[in-house]
Amino acid sequence: MRAELDVVCLGEALVDLLPDRRGRLEDCDRFEACPGGAPANVATGLARLGARVAFRGVLGDDPFGRLLIRKLEAEGVRCAFRLTAERPTGMWFVALDERGERSFFSPNARFSADKLLHPGDVDRALLARAAWLHVGSSAHVLPEAQAALREAVAAARALGTCVSFDPNVRAHLWDDLGALRRLCADVLPLCTLVKVSADEAEVVTGEADPERAAARLASLGVPLACVTLAERGALVRRGDERFLVPADPVEVVDTTGAGDAFVAGLLAAIVARGGVEGIPRAELHRAVAFANRVAGRVCTRLGAVAGLPRAGDVSV
Repeated sequence: MRAELDVVCLGEALVDLLPDRRGRLEDCDRFEACPGGAPANVATGLARLGARVAFRGVLGDDPFGRLLIRKLEAEGVRCAFRLTAERPTGMWFVALDERGERSFFSPNARFSADKLLHPGDVDRALLARAAWLHVGSSAHVLPEAQAALREAVAAARALGTCVSFDPNVRAHLWDDLGALRRLCADVLPLCTLVKVSADEAEVVTGEADPERAAARLASLGVPLACVTLAERGALVRRGDERFLVPADPVEVVDTTGAGDAFVAGLLAAIVARGGVEGIPRAELHRAVAFANRVAGRVCTRLGAVAGLPRAGDVSV
């Protein structure tokens, strides 16, 4: 029987404040408030590609929190947020250099509402309705939030729900990177799909080399591991299969959200094909190539969301 939802995303939804031009933040005068946060970007990308997606997380009971709910619902994401007056909704200012590479500044990153996830926020009834759970790590820096991630992943697997994990490492959020490594060590063996960038491979897997990182994930029992290599594409490992899927060249405006777009594209393609392990190699190659194209398209626009395609905009 087909699940009612394709994917439930759990984690942070934030406001990205995008400048009107490139350069240092202190030289920018105008900013646009846009939805952000890696799992929220994945949810938006999935919804635009036609997937049935829900989001679970914590927002401040404030104007930015209400803005995010309105924006996500307008995209077709089914929102299941807990609102709190204890902390504000997170906000991140994004600076872009001349190559479109971004840097971030947040006045409240360590103290925003998304960090207040706890095991009580794990909605087993929602997970039971979904084919996939997608999670990251940035909302899970506090001990209770780490417990929530461990519980969500374990609950999903017990319910027969597949798990997608993009750690999306933000090292400056963690007082102790050892806690992040331990969290990854607990979560990775329960995952169906893991995506890491080459830059974060060592923190997540203990291996800095992309080939070794992918092999390490496979050795942990991850059915499908992808190490993204920026403009070079993505290295894929499924069991003993290993191949590189090159990316098409694009004119880069902003790399914000490219990894999230890759995950959205890959999950959408896998959902359409019925799962990970039964996909023929050629079809898996096409699915990853599609994910590369979705990520590339995002890089041609400012912000993590503006360039996310809709179904039919990118060839499968």
